Amino acid sequence: MRVLFIGDIIGRPGRDLVGELLPSLKAELGIDICLANGENAAGGFGITPAVCSELLGLGIDLLTSGNHIWDKKEVEGYIQMEPRLLRPANYPPGVPGGGTFILEKKEHRLGVINLSGRTFMGELDCPFRVAEEAVSRLRQQTRTILVDFHAEATSEKRAFGWFMAGKVSAVIGTHTHVQTADEQILPGGTAYITDVGMTGARESVIGIVKEDAIARFLTQMPRKYGVAKGSPQFNGVVIDIDPNGQAIGIVRINR
Repeated sequence: MRVLFIGDIIGRPGRDLVGELLPSLKAELGIDICLANGENAAGGFGITPAVCSELLGLGIDLLTSGNHIWDKKEVEGYIQMEPRLLRPANYPPGVPGGGTFILEKKEHRLGVINLSGRTFMGELDCPFRVAEEAVSRLRQQTRTILVDFHAEATSEKRAFGWFMAGKVSAVIGTHTHVQTADEQILPGGTAYITDVGMTGARESVIGIVKEDAIARFLTQMPRKYGVAKGSPQFNGVVIDIDPNGQAIGIVRINR
């Protein structure tokens, strides 16, 4: 199985670039399943039902998210009806939507887990313990499992990667929007990268207008962030997984 995971899609520039590149990229690379983090796809913060439908219509098979999943109020009802839009599985019981999904496409079956870190993030349930339970449950249906670990601290991401080594097929870090150069196969056949990067404007501060970010740092005053435009970049990783659910390759994409 060959999986493409697209880094956090930022606003209209990111969505337009996905629409432009994805069909040819999937054909060029022989992609079987395509995933993306879409929590910043609507105006740079959150996702709406219309934007989710747009991205799924472009050829993305499933969308993960993170701490911005609830930024658009209308997603609360929608996420209960669209299982291909995940929110972190370590939210407390009773929160709308789901944090895991079994994606079936042709002869392929991929379990997906979405989790949020806790360091410099919200006070959610322990992602390590929630992951263990989710992996145990999904393994009853498939040996091929990918985790989107949406977290800030590189130390927490690295620790989680080692914790999951040999238990899942891949741990893909999201949230910081800066692609790291540490892609590797951990012992037991687990593909890992600390952060897959972003799909949005290159001349920006993690996808937002750079002047807005600079002013915030200079003044420490609240400021509305705008989505940066201009020349976009497409970040992602391609992961090859054997029939036993072990990763045998991970390659960064930066177009």
